Amino acid sequence: RTGITALTVAILFALSAFFGPLVSAVSGIAAITAPALIIVGSLMMGSIARIQWDQLDEAFPAFLIILSMPLTSSIATGIALGFISYPLLKITRGKWREVHPLVYLFA
Repeated sequence: RTGITALTVAILFALSAFFGPLVSAVSGIAAITAPALIIVGSLMMGSIARIQWDQLDEAFPAFLIILSMPLTSSIATGIALGFISYPLLKITRGKWREVHPLVYLFA
């Protein structure tokens, strides 16, 4: 009601408009982006402990995602391979009812 939110957003937008070209000029340097990617990757590794590695239909898509992301340098490609391989393995193992129908649509 006081307008302080709109004022704060306007000030932060003006600052980001000023610093935007500076950040985009140095963002292509690997030494700047690599530490952030390492931190994000290490946070993602905490979820690996919850993967059921003794079940092939659960473990192989996860392994494929983990392996393909750094080898293709594309997060989207890794996730796409996981979305494709997961329902295919569930079908071949006869567990097709465990997969939500939308996963088949996306695959």
